[in-house]
Amino acid sequence: GGADGLVAAMSSKPTLRRHFKAQRHLGEAATRSIQEAVAALIGQSNCGSRHVGIYWPLPGEADVRPLRVGRHPPLALPVADGCGGLIYRSWGEDPLQPDGCGIPAPAAGDALKPDQLALLLVPALAVDGAGIRLGYGGGYYDRLRADPAWAAVPAWVVLPSTCLAAEALPREPWDVPFTGWITEQGAGRPA
Repeated sequence: GGADGLVAAMSSKPTLRRHFKAQRHLGEAATRSIQEAVAALIGQSNCGSRHVGIYWPLPGEADVRPLRVGRHPPLALPVADGCGGLIYRSWGEDPLQPDGCGIPAPAAGDALKPDQLALLLVPALAVDGAGIRLGYGGGYYDRLRADPAWAAVPAWVVLPSTCLAAEALPREPWDVPFTGWITEQGAGRPA
């Protein structure tokens, strides 16, 4: 068997989503390694006063929220409207409230503009060697990154190495390749 022909055999996105969701196993050591790789990437990025867009982890996703501890650039969280729209707001001290998808997010504050973010860290079910991400199917990040100003913000997929697709994932005309990916093995970039 092996992974050869896997994507071809499971060409439907729902089938691929189920497969990669089942591949997502992150123990404490892998999570720590991902957190260290993310911190290293941020350290190498010239963030200045710009925000780093992170995410509130769903079950099975790497938790990058510990970036709040210690010295770091300001952090921002995505706020989904439940209808396909996504903005980022600065993650301050105010309590978070469920957004339109029920995920904790800042309830108040202005939407950040693309030039206010140094980089985005985005969760995924899978990513392929070309930087094409398989998400959950809501299209929120696709719509955000369809805007050239947002597409210009370096965006990294964060996921376990078991979710790196050996073959090309289905690609839609609107898919914008990601800058790279971060796993417990470190950072990688499209060839």
